[in-house]
Parts: sequence; C-alpha cells; structure tokens
Amino acid sequence: LLPTFTNVGTLVGVYRIEAAHSKVLCVFSNTNPTGPYRGAGRPEASYVIERLIDEAADEIDMDPAELRRRNVLSSEEMPYKTALTFSYDCGEFNKNMEQALQISDYNSFAERKTEAKNRGMLRGIGIANAIEAAAAPGPDFAEIRFSTDGTATILMGTKNQGQGHETMYKQIAGEFLGVDSEDIRVVDGDTDQVAFGLGTMGSRSMVIGGTSLFLAAEKIVKKGTKIAAHLLEASEQDIEFESGNFKISGTDKSITLKEVAKASFLPAKIPDGTEPGLYETGSFSPDENTFPNGCHVVEVEIDPETGRVVIVNYTMVDDVGNIINPKTLKGQIQGGIAQGVGQILMEEVAYDEKSGQLISGSLMDYAMPRASDMCLSLEIISNSVPTKLNPLGVKGGGEAGTVGAMPGVMNAIVNALSQVGVSQFEMPATPNRIWQAIDEARTAQ
Repeated sequence: LLPTFTNVGTLVGVYRIEAAHSKVLCVFSNTNPTGPYRGAGRPEASYVIERLIDEAADEIDMDPAELRRRNVLSSEEMPYKTALTFSYDCGEFNKNMEQALQISDYNSFAERKTEAKNRGMLRGIGIANAIEAAAAPGPDFAEIRFSTDGTATILMGTKNQGQGHETMYKQIAGEFLGVDSEDIRVVDGDTDQVAFGLGTMGSRSMVIGGTSLFLAAEKIVKKGTKIAAHLLEASEQDIEFESGNFKISGTDKSITLKEVAKASFLPAKIPDGTEPGLYETGSFSPDENTFPNGCHVVEVEIDPETGRVVIVNYTMVDDVGNIINPKTLKGQIQGGIAQGVGQILMEEVAYDEKSGQLISGSLMDYAMPRASDMCLSLEIISNSVPTKLNPLGVKGGGEAGTVGAMPGVMNAIVNALSQVGVSQFEMPATPNRIWQAIDEARTAQ
C-alpha cells in the first residue's frame, strides 16, 4: 500500500506539472512485500519522475539539467498545490539543484567523460531532485520529569533504533531549558513508564516527538516561572527566563532552573495552591506532512569488459528544515544513500523460476552494500529552509538519502550505458546484468 497509494502524490516531484494522472496496477502475490523498505514509497515515486525526465531530455536532445531547470518550482511559488494531492509549504528546489551542480562541477563533466573513455571506461552522470512526504499527521508524547536533586528524566513515545535520539532530545531540552546534558536521562519506548507513543517511522521522531518535548519544556518554564517569582519575591510578569536562569527584569537577582526544581518539592517554598514537583507532558500531532527535499548529482564509471559499476563522485544538497544535530543528520543521510545505492547496484529478492523457492533468504545470498561499494568523494551540504508546520521548523531526515539515491545512481548508470547504445535498464545493476546489456547492444549494432 505504501508505494502504490500513500506516497503516490510525490510522483510529480518538485516540478511545475499542472495536470497529472496516475493509474496503479496491483498484482496479488505470495512473494516478499516492499513496505518495510526505507522510504516506503517515496524512493519509488522519485525514481519514476526522475527517470522520466532523463528519458524526456534524451528524446528532445536537451541537457537533463536544463530540462529540470526550466520546470523546477521556485521558492516564490511556495506554498504550491501539486496536481497529485500534496501541498508543498516551503522549499528552495532550484537553489538545491544549482548548488549541487556547481559543487559537482557538472559543467566540466564532458572532460571527465573523455578522459574515462581514453581509459576504456564508460563514465556517466545523473541528477535527481528528490522530495518526500514525511512526519504524517499522528500524535506522539513527551514528558519532562524533574527529580528532587534537580536532574531531569525525559520520557519519549518514539523509539531510538540507532539514530541518536538521546543526543537530539537532550539538545532540545538543553536549548530551551538550559539544562546540562549530564543532568538529563532519556527513556524511550518503555510502555511501563511512557504514557503512549506511535513509535519511530516515517521520519517523524524530531518533527512530532521533538515538538512534543518542546511543548513540555514550555510548560516547565511556565510553572517554573511561578515558583521562581515566589522564591525571588517578585511578580510573575517581572520574571524572565533565559539559558536556564529565572531573572527579575532589570536586576541581577536570579535563580537557576535546577534550584527551582529542587524547591518545587518543598511545600514551604512554593506558592499556596501550587502542586508540588516539576514534571510536565507534551503531545503534538501536525496538521500536514512536511516535505524534506534535495538534489543528488552522481557520477559513475562502468568497466564494459566486466560490467562493474564504481561510484566516483556523489554530491547532495539537502533540505530537512532546521537541523538539531549536524553529525547525526549526516549519518542518517549517509546511511540512506548507502541503502539506495544497494538497491540499485545489487539488492534483489530472487526466486527459483520453477519451484518458487526463495533463493536469497539470508545475507549469504542477498547482497548488501559494503564500504568498498560506496564513494570516497561523498559531499553532503545542507540548505535548510525551516517549515512553519511545527515550532522546531524541522522536516525529518531519516529517509532523505534513499529517496534521491535510487534515481540519481540509476540515471548515472543509464547515462554511461547510452554510449554503447543501451537506453533502458532495470535494477539491480549487477555486473552480470550490465555486461549482458552491453553485449546485447553491441550485437544489435
């Protein structure tokens, strides 16, 4: 359902397509489903539109970059209602592409192509302007619970799977509350302690979980202000909160949030009628999807004698809105790119044609990308355009790499193979399949 219905809206990509029609043919099968794959429909939609643009450019003998340039939506057109259900709230798609083309030295590709040809290699370049619908409407939960010693526990409904959620949630709490990271403990996905949560999927954790945490932090500051005013013998209206300190405006009198948290458990130190303790919850559900986007420019070299593909250059300009942690984001994007590369170059669920027996049932038979399959020249640049759909301005980054990697790599492969007469090619681009395609094209010629 995810590839065929949920994300069919992004089939129009980031382009000014005024009318679109989609027809989906579904075939019932007992073979492996496609739903669990990273991106869950977004890479497939991006693949379709970006391959079509390259084919159209070839048909009219136009540079694929120029065809995209003439049709890509500008930031002045935002928000933009597409012909297929979605409304893009913000983005600088044209800037993403121009920056990626410049960084990748696209204009000098012909020289590199000639140099490769002199070595007997086929060099190709591919572009993909990717966009995805992420963090779909649906609630999640966060709680900030201070202890009597002034330290805090953050309880989240999302579940970390290696993305570094603990680091980012501590950053959000630290940014808005001024609490040191060593004074924060993160608990996620524990149904014995956390009220509820829909989990981690669809690039929703920072958008929905992070915003829930932000809303809980706002409540902490509001209650803390009341207690701080009592402790400082001032009016609540005269209290300012900044960098973990409650301060009386225009004076040097202040008290830390940690001290307020400790005092909150002592009835003698809090205002009459105030509930003891400092713990608040937050829950958030967005009204609409966010739309992470970016441009991928990929260069490959193919050895026509063996069919082996080597990715020689990879450039990506990415927009996931405001960035919470640049390092963890880059790791997410690198992992997403690797997964897209694996899908194009080698991953295949294979069945025996006669018996229907699955013959790629383990990692001994199902090829996955290794470090040697990746590109040493992998440059990831951020062009952050904050969304107004949530207070943090984030769009989600967990699947962004895969969405653009698949069409970007395949466009580069087909571009390289076009030199020997191959115009159509289906994934996976294994050496054997590429060698066969080259051999068939040469025989036909």
